[in-house]
Amino acid sequence: ILNCGPIYCPPDGGWGWAVVFGAFISIGFSYAFPKSLTIYFKEIQEYFSISYSEIAWLSSVMLASMYAGGPVSSVLVNRYGSRPVVMVGGVMVSAAMVLASFGTTIMHLYLCVGVIGGLGLAFNLQPALTIIGTYFQVKRPLANGLAMTGSPVVLFTLAPLNQFLFDSFGWRGSFLVLGSIVLNCCAAGALMRPGQKSVQHKSKTAPQEFNGSAAEEAATVDTSRQSDNLPTTNRKHESQSCLQKFVDLSLFRHRGFLIYLIGNVVMFFGFFAPVVFLAPYAKHQGIDEYSAAFLLSIFALVDMFIRPATGLIGNTKWIRPRIQYFFSFSVSFNGVCHLLCPLAPGYVGLVVYSVFFGLAFGMVSALLFECLMDLVGAHRFSTAVGLVTIIECGPVYTVIFNSLVDIFGEYKYMYYACGVFMLVPGIFFFIMHYYNYKKLDEEQRRRAALEMKTSEETVQLKMSQDDETQHEADG
Repeated sequence: ILNCGPIYCPPDGGWGWAVVFGAFISIGFSYAFPKSLTIYFKEIQEYFSISYSEIAWLSSVMLASMYAGGPVSSVLVNRYGSRPVVMVGGVMVSAAMVLASFGTTIMHLYLCVGVIGGLGLAFNLQPALTIIGTYFQVKRPLANGLAMTGSPVVLFTLAPLNQFLFDSFGWRGSFLVLGSIVLNCCAAGALMRPGQKSVQHKSKTAPQEFNGSAAEEAATVDTSRQSDNLPTTNRKHESQSCLQKFVDLSLFRHRGFLIYLIGNVVMFFGFFAPVVFLAPYAKHQGIDEYSAAFLLSIFALVDMFIRPATGLIGNTKWIRPRIQYFFSFSVSFNGVCHLLCPLAPGYVGLVVYSVFFGLAFGMVSALLFECLMDLVGAHRFSTAVGLVTIIECGPVYTVIFNSLVDIFGEYKYMYYACGVFMLVPGIFFFIMHYYNYKKLDEEQRRRAALEMKTSEETVQLKMSQDDETQHEADG
């Protein structure tokens, strides 16, 4: 079942698997690199004689730059394609780490690692997410699940590697080595060659796409055409068309995109904090440091394996047509896990929580961008993901939960809050996607009835013309 559309038909394989491998590397470094640098924080803090909050800002600035650079990256991808943007991003991160190794002040590190490195990671993340949709349609959930597995795998690899580099070369030498390692993103970008687009003519009997993006886009296009027919000044029309080249503002009239955006704004308040506070929560309960750290290893291991498994499940004929419900379940599952976490008895209870939390977190991560692409379509995904990633500054939201811990002196209230922040959007997604699917089905039926009526009128007109021709010939 595949509706390629009138322009481009994804090959669903072939070189696409090499592209997935490149995206695996790029996405892995984008998400894991800022987290892996925390191992050097203590030595840098002592070297510059600064407070812990000042050194903690290094990761925050890097992540903020990465997410804020999303729209810029999307514009560049739309203009130049994924391959050059990813390669430039790899060079930027490498240069940032090399320059940071010669840093003399913490502001130097903020500028190099935080701003330049963060923008370089943005140039790695968005193109890698975007190009998968140009190579896959039928197997896209599986391809996205495999690509998103790069985050836990790279983090799992970088954690011991950074410890070895730190023990052998210190933070300056380690930054030089990391600057060379991150150049692998350039090799990953080289794999992302543009898809060879071929013209396809849609058959009249072609089945409906897995998602509802085509149906809703048709309504949006009709609305846009009607608005174009209204009398407007040339200057206003030119300014709108110029802006449209860089940002697709019609997304804010897209029903599915608005549902996704509103739900994610709430969801990301409770998405990252439970990971950050898992080890401190265990220590607060009297568990030793090594056992507390092992909980994160359990979480990461489960997360690593569930992401491709989720992509495989999402690709089945039972889940794919209504994949938004699968995403809604994953978000709700996270919320239930966090609400039950404070009730877990002792260390064994936290181990069980870590397993289920790893399952829930990996499911959401694997489906996060696949569901956005399912809603807006592959050709509008680049702009959509650029707008959405701005709200993903999850690590900044942990400041709120730090305050909760300070006020109550307990971590359980933080987990209750995160549970609510995940469960509420999960229920919201269930309700709104049910409404969205219902509206899409109604629009599809109306469009089919209109096409049938138009074809009948065409046949009747043709028959009447034939009768008139025959009558004239007889006369």
